[in-house]
Amino acid sequence: MTRSEAIAATLPARSFWQRQRWLILRRMSQLLVLLCFLSGPWLGWWVARGNLSSSMTLEFLPLTDPLLALQIMLTGHLPAFSALLGAGLVLAFYLLVGGRVFCSWVCPVNAVTDSAAWLRRRLGLKGGRVPDANTRQWALGGVLLASALTGTLVWEWINPVSLLHRSLIFGLGGGFGVVLGIFFYDLLLAPRGWCGHWCPMGAFYGQLGRVALLRVAAPRRTACDDCMDCYTVCPEPQVLRPALKGRGTDTPLILARDCTTCGRCIDVCDQQVFKMTHRFDQRSE
Repeated sequence: MTRSEAIAATLPARSFWQRQRWLILRRMSQLLVLLCFLSGPWLGWWVARGNLSSSMTLEFLPLTDPLLALQIMLTGHLPAFSALLGAGLVLAFYLLVGGRVFCSWVCPVNAVTDSAAWLRRRLGLKGGRVPDANTRQWALGGVLLASALTGTLVWEWINPVSLLHRSLIFGLGGGFGVVLGIFFYDLLLAPRGWCGHWCPMGAFYGQLGRVALLRVAAPRRTACDDCMDCYTVCPEPQVLRPALKGRGTDTPLILARDCTTCGRCIDVCDQQVFKMTHRFDQRSE
């Protein structure tokens, strides 16, 4: 019996909740965000007016996508004070908890790409042409440059996040076609292609995650049995190795900006290697 097998034998069996809790909590969070916008049209009780790009919450709290505010400024216009205030509030929140928390806990497209990844594993589909790792950074630069050169919000006309959210709230059908294309792209052509390699919003919010407090860590990394389950489900598997294997860092914390803090590595690891913690927790077991 190996050391990791001996350790696993001492651990209690995990329940369904323990094996799926972070996935369930993320889906509940995404659904709750959507219901906040749907409560007005459905029930006449307006928790949030607008959409993920810009909204007024509880009739007094403005929230604005900071990437949208940046695009507006690059067009040569100054956003309204409420929009600037809303962008500042959202910016402060994601600087605190982690930029790509937006991707895994709020963005409705995440459920689509997660479904494509799940079906790809179930069908046993292998390979695919994955874009270069820096593609989304170039896409972000292109979005900002296009706003500056054209004086318009070019990205907002094709932004799958905005299109899907508006379609879900207002019943518009165009967004569903775009998102269906993303689903089949991830399923058939490039695993985790959109969120992991193309999405400029993911690139933007990733920049906010460099100093975030909320982190996933691998404090029990010595118990890792190299089963690769965490790599299989992780939307950004390249972030795992430094913390898990101590490559280039002594800390068990996952500090990479691309980590979405989704918690799936915690869910699937029977060795209980991972946990949700904060950036000042440097302990290893």
